[in-house]
Amino acid sequence: MSITYHLVNCLRSAAAYNPDVQAAPACILWPDRERLWEPVIAQVQAELPELLVLGDYAPEQRRGPAIWVRCAIAGTVEGIELDDETPPILYLPGVGRQDLRAVSECPEALKPLAELQYRGTLWSQVNAKDWTPRAFLSSQQGGLGLDVAGDAATRQALLAALPRLLRESLADLQGRHLDAEAFNTLLTGGDPVRDLLDWLNQPDAMRSSWPEHEWQAFCQVCHSRYGIHPEKQSVLDALERFTQRQGNWKTVWARFCEAPRRYPQLIEQLAQLTPPDLGLFPEPDDMAVWPQLNRQEEERLYHDLCALGQLPAHEARERLEALEQEHSHRRGWVWAELDESPLAMALVPLAELARVTRRSLAGGQTEDMRQAYLDEGWKADDALLRSLNQVNGQREQEAIFTAIRAIYLRWADEAARHLQKVWQPGVDGLKRGEASPHAQPGECVLFVDGLRMDCGKRLSQRLVSRGLDVAEHSTWSALPSVTGTGKYAVAPILGNNAIQEEPDGYQFTPITRHIFQKLLRDNGWQVLERRQVEQLHKETLDTSRPAWCEFGDIDHAGHERGWKLAQHVDDMLAEVAERIQALLAQGWSQVRVVTDHGWLLLPGELPKTELPASLVETKWGRCAALKTGAHTDAARFPWYWNEQVHFALAESIHCFKAGETYTHGGLSLQECVTPELVVTGSAGPKPSVLIDDLVWKGLRCTLVVEGDSDDLMLDVRRHAGDPASSLVLSPKPFKVGGKASVVVEDDDLEGESAYAVVLDAAGQVLAQRSTTIGGSE
Repeated sequence: MSITYHLVNCLRSAAAYNPDVQAAPACILWPDRERLWEPVIAQVQAELPELLVLGDYAPEQRRGPAIWVRCAIAGTVEGIELDDETPPILYLPGVGRQDLRAVSECPEALKPLAELQYRGTLWSQVNAKDWTPRAFLSSQQGGLGLDVAGDAATRQALLAALPRLLRESLADLQGRHLDAEAFNTLLTGGDPVRDLLDWLNQPDAMRSSWPEHEWQAFCQVCHSRYGIHPEKQSVLDALERFTQRQGNWKTVWARFCEAPRRYPQLIEQLAQLTPPDLGLFPEPDDMAVWPQLNRQEEERLYHDLCALGQLPAHEARERLEALEQEHSHRRGWVWAELDESPLAMALVPLAELARVTRRSLAGGQTEDMRQAYLDEGWKADDALLRSLNQVNGQREQEAIFTAIRAIYLRWADEAARHLQKVWQPGVDGLKRGEASPHAQPGECVLFVDGLRMDCGKRLSQRLVSRGLDVAEHSTWSALPSVTGTGKYAVAPILGNNAIQEEPDGYQFTPITRHIFQKLLRDNGWQVLERRQVEQLHKETLDTSRPAWCEFGDIDHAGHERGWKLAQHVDDMLAEVAERIQALLAQGWSQVRVVTDHGWLLLPGELPKTELPASLVETKWGRCAALKTGAHTDAARFPWYWNEQVHFALAESIHCFKAGETYTHGGLSLQECVTPELVVTGSAGPKPSVLIDDLVWKGLRCTLVVEGDSDDLMLDVRRHAGDPASSLVLSPKPFKVGGKASVVVEDDDLEGESAYAVVLDAAGQVLAQRSTTIGGSE
């Protein structure tokens, strides 16, 4: 309960009497000779409707001269209604107990009230003195019994902070030593660390915007707690202590690290300072406060990564792993959160790329290579994409590109050469009809163009995190590994009359969209247009029948964006996962995800091999249709749909076109080992977590959950179900142990109601709890 609540109760309790020997008091007199309570009387009146105030005539404020007060008590003043069961309380500013004692000597202005001291009762201490704010807070007899210092500075700070003090909870003040610093802290908002950081960030703006009494209180808090006086010392003096992080300054640094983007000018000032000499072998923690030193380390790492291009692949891998050891601590520095350590962040996937590519895939037969790729090899492709996701400038691009090419190019090249060497046409790879799904009741086949194996793994993880069951399979893509061949190989169009065998092979009609959809329907499949899926209605779709649906075009994005596909693929996979969930929610019992081919992606460009245009009818990135009678050294492979027709495929991971960073059509593990996912289960999230604890420390909300917290996120919102009402920069993941924390950066929101929500990977709310920002549960 608040101090105001306890003050009101103490005032009312002064009317207590023994009805056997006493009459009920006509009123309660509250003398205040020094006018110490006067600044908060309006605040108290809001909780104490029977409180009348002696003073200038202002009936709307329940205030007036002595005769008006007597009339109000008598019930003759219009608009003033008092409860017969509750005696009125008369606040008498500037009037002491002794001023009323001698009626004959009482000032004329008070004489109408003098006799009330006999019919009423006085609210005073047991020693007959007036209650002062300090006496009320500290007294064990009739007061609150708090530990309040008695020095002049404390009394002055208490009076300045009294309006805010009355709103404080008594429980929050009990057990604390309340001195000048405590009351000055309360006066400035109760968060001196935030105020100090705001001053370091914008000293002039803060000084001009604060009332004088609050500014002086802030200066006193800084002086007593942090050893710095904002009026007598400069911001540079404070920054020196800030970077040393000694004593109470540790807390200031920790708060800065929670939300560094709030203090851009502070960061600029830090960057202009000269770091101290830290010796030849500085401790990482001593370096962590200086953005200049982080930039120096990034510069050094840039040169080290660029130098990898001059090393053999095995030495480059060893060097990368050593660099990861040298720079890993910088990912824990605040500058990484400010996106000023992109190369240090990129070392995580680069080191993983180095680890995976230590093991060559160039060995064994075709199925041996496929299994090795499924077991571990795909992780190299995934790490490559994650490395590229850290590129946000030309220098990072140069360094990361060089590192990737130094360790990935030869690894992928050797694997592709060996696969092409051991490949047996007609024996290895996809056989006609193997990948074509048969109609199953309640199944929807979802075709995703260009879903490479590593992307399929990412998609599978997303679906599992949404509470869905995923069975992972793999298959070979049809050759050549292009959409025009592979898409129809995985489509359910192979009926009795779909393809007619001729003596010299097969006779084909070019498949248009209309013909393709007709073949699907002739084989008993529904065709879901994009519009139908966008507006799913159970009354228009028969989920008991199998359906074909197309969604997601990773391949188009790859051709259009090149290496920058890496920075968009997660968003595309999230959309595919949402589509799968929508199909299951519509009523299909399972969704089978199929694709046509994978792809090669190498920043910089893939190696080029020559194939004269005079020898080809059509040439793509990795395959070409040769003219009749053309002779070339390029390896020839039979077309999936007609073994009498051969295509030329580029060797290794080479291309027939220059400047390609993304391409497909050839024979490599990345292009030809493709995923197939069978997804079942509830389309809704599984509410398998319970909120165990919620704690605020300043504007940081920390939440602990019980249950599986993998892939869960914490957010703080105004409205639990509305992502747009989020009050944080971005939701944060739960760590091992089920704990996560987020920071509300707008301190104006402190004290407002909100919801802490636990989200799954799909953004669905699994659990929520109402809370007060910056306060307790």
